[in-house]
Amino acid sequence: MPNHLNDLSGAVVVITGASSGFGRGVALKLAGEGAKTVLAARRGAALEALASQIAAAGGETVPVPADVSDPEDIARIAEAAIDRFGRIDVWINNAGIGALGLFWDVPIRDLARVVDVNLTGTIYGAHAALRQFRTQGFGTLINVGSIDSEVPVAYQSAYSATKAGVLSLSRGLNQELRLAGHDDIHVGVIMPWAVDTPWWTHAANYTGGTPRMAAMDDPELVVEAIVRACLNPQEEQTVGGKARASFVIHRLSPDLSERTTANIQHREVEKANGMAPTSGAIFEPMSGTTTIEGGIRERMKAEDEANRRSD
Repeated sequence: MPNHLNDLSGAVVVITGASSGFGRGVALKLAGEGAKTVLAARRGAALEALASQIAAAGGETVPVPADVSDPEDIARIAEAAIDRFGRIDVWINNAGIGALGLFWDVPIRDLARVVDVNLTGTIYGAHAALRQFRTQGFGTLINVGSIDSEVPVAYQSAYSATKAGVLSLSRGLNQELRLAGHDDIHVGVIMPWAVDTPWWTHAANYTGGTPRMAAMDDPELVVEAIVRACLNPQEEQTVGGKARASFVIHRLSPDLSERTTANIQHREVEKANGMAPTSGAIFEPMSGTTTIEGGIRERMKAEDEANRRSD
């Protein structure tokens, strides 16, 4: 898919969910490539600290405290980018939350919040980005989905539904752009496997145990894929071997794929150490979790070793 950008030096990139996980990693990587970044997340102090780190290394950036589920906040992000840099080359809809647990055990308020952030927030961001892209005649929208966009996962039903919505939205937008003749405006979806980021710590959790998932990928794999997509967007991009295999197997045998994935997740829930129900950080930001990696794999390894010793 041809792109108006030849390299990232000087490119103006908006990143939502920039205070931790993929967003933080992408912000630092893009700044290192010479891109100008607009950083959005709820945690203003964390954004300021990240912006200072980028500026100290010679990068240009604007932090914008914002909640993507608020359309006025989305408008402020776009305005900040235009006011400072005059255009937007790439908009990355990365902010996302989860609610873990059997669907009927998760409070309806938490389920609604997952939809508001993951799907409605993506719609708001896409709308702001595409209106600006149409005005300037070019741009790339990157929506961070999940392999759950294709393969629903037990104990994450609402999250899976929102990520399926992100994929469907992106497919529809690409067709509308084609019909409208916007050859220099692109929409791509990033679809990773489960990844070790603070997302798991931030998630609401009603499973009765610590959050777990088998064979988590390293966040650097996804960070690199998002950065590459800024220059070479693909309409649907699975990230990593496990995501690609899961995607293909689901297309060949959806029922078997869904049952197998559900069984894997169920076994992880059964192995988890006990944990009280929590809404995590889905309503209010959490402190002390501004890293790229979440430490989940290390914690799972320690839990498994302790359980083996106690058997």
